[in-house]
Amino acid sequence: MSEDKSATRLNKFISETGICSRREADRLIEQGRVTVNGDVAGMGVKVTDADQVTVNGKPLRAKPKAVYLVYNKPIGITCTTDRAIPENIVDAVNYKARIFPIGRLDKPSCGLILLTNDGDIVNKILRAGNAHEKEYIVSMDKPVTDDFVARMSAGVPILDTVTKPCKVRKVGPKTINIILTQGLNRQIRRMAEYLGFSVTSLRRVRIMNIELGGLKSGQWREVTPRELALINSMIGDSSKTEEASILQQPKAARQGPRIKDKPATASRGKPARTGSGRDRRSAPPGAGRPGSRSNARPGSRTGGKKTGR
Repeated sequence: MSEDKSATRLNKFISETGICSRREADRLIEQGRVTVNGDVAGMGVKVTDADQVTVNGKPLRAKPKAVYLVYNKPIGITCTTDRAIPENIVDAVNYKARIFPIGRLDKPSCGLILLTNDGDIVNKILRAGNAHEKEYIVSMDKPVTDDFVARMSAGVPILDTVTKPCKVRKVGPKTINIILTQGLNRQIRRMAEYLGFSVTSLRRVRIMNIELGGLKSGQWREVTPRELALINSMIGDSSKTEEASILQQPKAARQGPRIKDKPATASRGKPARTGSGRDRRSAPPGAGRPGSRSNARPGSRTGGKKTGR
């Protein structure tokens, strides 16, 4: 056990080897199934690579290489790592190593979502105060008006708060492009409902510098070295504190989607096929026409083998 400033909490150290989540690691520690340098470990212990950590009497494997994937989530896939849930994102992507999504995209929504095994980058991207952009193409149940665009842009009262100002522009009779820097629960759908509109399709096309491009529904690709370098430069000053991220959100947003916001007035994964271009892995998840439904059956398998390269 170490007092080194570079030491890592034991649950994180265990989860980073890919054998389980941090929560599951906590259970193992509580049950006395984890030792550090021959001693049964307690909660809150910090360790370094120099410490000998065992789980169930077996030494931990080395920390795996970091994985960063871009996935075009089809409608119907649930962003959970719980494989007991049908059509979960882990089975849909069918990647060879343990990964988890960065954030989430609602089951009725489609488009770009990132997956990784790097917990630090997850917290830096998701933390509300870091204000990283996420871009969506959203279609409504009726014609979009200038007033609707203005009010969506200015901020809408939902979940015991008012949403931050955002960029909204009309791109079709019933379709908008919207760029958010926060991620409240079902935010866009709730904002639209408050203003008397109903979302008929929602597709995320960009997260920070990662774009959906031509990636087909249900396909994934790896984040390119150039994309990853830019992400790292963008999050260089970002906090990676998950708890701070959660506490920055209003209480109702943290509690989940059970709140009904009343309007003030009315109302599986195949890897991308690669080409011969400079970036053969093409673009991030969620390509297609704005507002269109996914063109692949959610949950379909191709064995998770990555083509190209």
